[in-house]
Amino acid sequence: MVGVKRRRPSAGDILLTAALNAAAAPPTTFFYGGQAVIEGVLMRGPRHYAVAARRPDGAITVLSERLRSRVYTGRPWSLPFLRGAATLWEMLALGMRALQWSANIQLGEDVELSQGAMGVTIGVSVIFGLGLFIGLPLLVSAVIHHGAPQSVASVLIEGVARAVILLGYLFLIGLLSSVRRVFEYHGAEHKAINCLESGDPVEVPEVRRASRLHPRCGTGFLVVVALVSVIVFTPLGFLFWPVRIACQIALIPVVAGVSYEVIRGLARIRHTRFGKIALAPVLAAQLLSTREPDDAQIEVAIAALAAARSADEGAVGEAYATVP
Repeated sequence: MVGVKRRRPSAGDILLTAALNAAAAPPTTFFYGGQAVIEGVLMRGPRHYAVAARRPDGAITVLSERLRSRVYTGRPWSLPFLRGAATLWEMLALGMRALQWSANIQLGEDVELSQGAMGVTIGVSVIFGLGLFIGLPLLVSAVIHHGAPQSVASVLIEGVARAVILLGYLFLIGLLSSVRRVFEYHGAEHKAINCLESGDPVEVPEVRRASRLHPRCGTGFLVVVALVSVIVFTPLGFLFWPVRIACQIALIPVVAGVSYEVIRGLARIRHTRFGKIALAPVLAAQLLSTREPDDAQIEVAIAALAAARSADEGAVGEAYATVP
């Protein structure tokens, strides 16, 4: 066989492909979503979720469970604006559960990550996130803005700093080989969902051709959160900074709710000129949090998506399997 060297797609090529795939996507009754975990992918369906991970020996292990919490399936949490807060909670709770499971798959049966260790990790992550995306922007605003600290201008500077810090953070962690691996699985997750929504068979050759960018990505959600927070937090500009921080933390569910509706609205009009323009920064940010996956990683994403769909169709309560 003669090898053919393919040109690496540019950022413009990737964005154009994503826009075309998004516009061609048919309407669906449920929008599947997911996250990347350690050597694996989480896929979330309407009543079940599934996680697939590549074991150190090369086999794929799949876990499928029913979504038992009312936050995932309860009627109030599916209403506009409330569903945004539920999605934020789901990204944290369900994502951490899947992350712990995938970590234990890599550690093996002899060594497992305990609930206590995971709890400490979550606590440190929350504190780090609040400090990075609320505390640090406030400090940057105080350094740059030499006017009154209680002003609208200081809040606007905070918002810009928050967006820059988010993008810079994604760029820097993407330089780590272990994180780059997770970003490759993130790309595989997007490709599998794009393939499903385009109506193509969810198989390796078709998934490989799909875009690694998706309008409903969590990274895009965070970009919209950074922009919406500027609007929501602006009236807080005249408050003393300790009170302002407390109010910003309390308003996080509100920001998440509004941002989620913005993302859903843009996804529905993605085939229009305005939708494509508005989605451009959402898709562009994903160039930092996704990488092109290999076929082995695509196989894992397909396994997770297939398990989630199969569990919902068969109403399976819980399943656990290892595929060679």
